Amino acid sequence: MENELTIGKENVLSLVTKKGVGDLLKPLSKEIFLFDSYVAGTTHLKDESVLDEIQAGDKLTLQRENNKFDENAILVLTSEKKKLGYVPEKDNIVFSRLMDAGKLLVARITGIEQKGTFRQVNIGIYLVDF
Repeated sequence: MENELTIGKENVLSLVTKKGVGDLLKPLSKEIFLFDSYVAGTTHLKDESVLDEIQAGDKLTLQRENNKFDENAILVLTSEKKKLGYVPEKDNIVFSRLMDAGKLLVARITGIEQKGTFRQVNIGIYLVDF
């Protein structure tokens, strides 16, 4: 019979081990747009070559940082985990609270503009909802 139901030999644990939890959850997640901002601190990068490696549309990782200057600091990292800068202090309080509560936030580059001697990296911030 073509349409007969069969019992699979794999259980959830074996699927997680083989594919990873992220692969299982991807079809169940969606990104909810929260806010437009920019990456602060790009003029203070130790390795400015990272600015040559990024482009509009790139997905970025947001990560909380223990920072003596800003208790709500959120690092902005490339997909290769290279430091790009920070979510601006004026914008980060709500996002840091969400992240501290266990919510996953990501960013996407919406544009890169030359502003005098520096490049401004504009981003959209998204909540990943499962």
